[in-house]
Amino acid sequence: MSRRGIGASLFRQPGAGCRPDYQWCAAKTVTIACLEALPLHPDPKLEAKFGNIVGGEISPLLANIYLHHVLDEWVAAVVAPRLKGRYILVRYADDLVLAFEGHLDARRVFRALGQRLNRFGLTLHPEKSRFIDFRFRRPGGQRHPETSGTNFDFLGFTHVWGRSRQAKNVVRQVTAKGRFARALSAVNEWCQRNRHQAIRHQHAHLSAMLRGHYGYYGITGNGRRLRWYLHQVERIWKKWLSRRGRHGNFRWDRLRELLCRHPLPPTRIMRQYAVPSEALP
Repeated sequence: MSRRGIGASLFRQPGAGCRPDYQWCAAKTVTIACLEALPLHPDPKLEAKFGNIVGGEISPLLANIYLHHVLDEWVAAVVAPRLKGRYILVRYADDLVLAFEGHLDARRVFRALGQRLNRFGLTLHPEKSRFIDFRFRRPGGQRHPETSGTNFDFLGFTHVWGRSRQAKNVVRQVTAKGRFARALSAVNEWCQRNRHQAIRHQHAHLSAMLRGHYGYYGITGNGRRLRWYLHQVERIWKKWLSRRGRHGNFRWDRLRELLCRHPLPPTRIMRQYAVPSEALP
């Protein structure tokens, strides 16, 4: 069995307009049971078991098919007709969010969801399941006492309210702290292992890592995190270049000269996700 964290995102759907006016978010975590991978020539002494194919390519596919029946169809056919306000369900494989216009609808579905999942052998993670007050304006600046936060992480992004350059209320998506630290850790580990490689080889690999990072996290409103990531990559590269031999510290002026000959890719916004709210002035 494996537990997968489920975050929340409700402001972007392929081919649909974005309406970030749902104020109550219920972010869930489920435990998925999948068939365990068996050998091509099964031993008659082996017993069939249930488990998760850890790291298997079919694991998210099976989870997606299973949750379509367990969750998607149930929400559309059973939950939606009983709601008083609007709602939205966004799911990516086994990562999902349920957002509601009203607090009472959100609280009722939050309780019913656990019962629904239990019927199919699934459970809610007690620590990662969250009931979130995501209103832009909260009375007294305080969240509702029954909620556990005012922002959430989903697929590597932290979702928070902010203002655009046109002074409009928008939901900003910035790189989550955990994913940011993980990305820098990967850069540090690679530079440490390959510090004796040729500079041209190191530059090519770091450039590819940066382009991949920009390709995923390069969205509107995340420019500051991207620039900080680039700076940290330069700092890490300088650190391990200083440990290539007995030549002492690799100073910043030498690094700048190196970057003039082998420039790293500059930060780049690849797509626009933040949109103004249509309901909150």
